[in-house]
Amino acid sequence: MTIAQAKRFTLEEYHRFTELGFFHEDDHIELINGEIIQMVAKGTAHSTCLRNLLRELPKLVGNRATLQCQDPISIPPNSEPEPDFAILHNRDDNYLSAHPVPNDVLLVMEVADSSLSYDQDLKVPLYAQAGISDYWIFNLFDNYLECYSEPYQDNHGKYGYLNKRIVLPNQIVALPCFPDFLLELSKVFPSKN
Repeated sequence: MTIAQAKRFTLEEYHRFTELGFFHEDDHIELINGEIIQMVAKGTAHSTCLRNLLRELPKLVGNRATLQCQDPISIPPNSEPEPDFAILHNRDDNYLSAHPVPNDVLLVMEVADSSLSYDQDLKVPLYAQAGISDYWIFNLFDNYLECYSEPYQDNHGKYGYLNKRIVLPNQIVALPCFPDFLLELSKVFPSKN
């Protein structure tokens, strides 16, 4: 009996397919653990939260770091997620020569409603294994911010974060990379008022 097995792709193969025009700029895909994942459409709450973050984050980050929105982070050998936001170390070439890698990342942020289980179950171990120190999920389903820190690997080879902190939408949270700069979550979470 022959068992069919899905083909997993490396970053190099994924980039080559893109160069050959197999994927297009408007395709909502990302490479996760060698699999090409089609991203779900964004709802209005997700889009509103993104707009709010686009307004607030540049005020906090300024010139101290590079802010990227829905752009790739290369995680060798076979992942290239496109998180909603990432705060990166500044680099002289402004990442023209290559996408950021985990050592460039100060904080990764995802906005999640219908993608919540994906962001928790797949992205938490992915970012932890890559050594990304801080990962935030703006959980629109439960209406709070999940702040993950201190990546680890357990005795069974599974990755996660030692700390998960919940911050409510009426609270203020410090950016882990810039603890003096505070984000007012009431200005970020969509309000129905």
